[in-house]
Amino acid sequence: MTEKYHLKRIDKAMTDENEISRVLNEQRFMTIAMCKDNEAYLVTVNHAFDKSTNSFYFHCAQEGKKIDFIKANPLVWGQILEDMGYSQGDCDHAYRTVQFRGRAELISDIEEKRQALELMIERLEEEPEKCKKEFITRSELEKVAICRIDIMELSGKENIIKEED
Repeated sequence: MTEKYHLKRIDKAMTDENEISRVLNEQRFMTIAMCKDNEAYLVTVNHAFDKSTNSFYFHCAQEGKKIDFIKANPLVWGQILEDMGYSQGDCDHAYRTVQFRGRAELISDIEEKRQALELMIERLEEEPEKCKKEFITRSELEKVAICRIDIMELSGKENIIKEED
């Protein structure tokens, strides 16, 4: 069980579901923190968010550090950042972040892998149908590792710099 912490600057809490959704769906990268044998590992991946299952998907090689860490400890923390720029002279930075705690699972079901890759391609590619034909084949689906992160907790934080009149 995770100890509950609260946001000290409640004025920075992002509570609008539409704004949280916008960050989840518009930002291309997500950073995930993992731990294995008391060693931390941080990785940034592109992703797709599936609202219907309240989960993220990302792809990777079938072997490697991410896989080893997920198999050892499926609990992850992550963040998606919308960098809105530094405000010169104000010593301030505008941003929106969505942080989450989740459970990572490597997907073996070919149909779920196909759906996850479709989501990622539709989200990132200008011509998704062309890429789907090339990369969503039985042999490609068998070669790629797909990870689903089921969200257990999610919150948002923002620092919006107001323009002075």
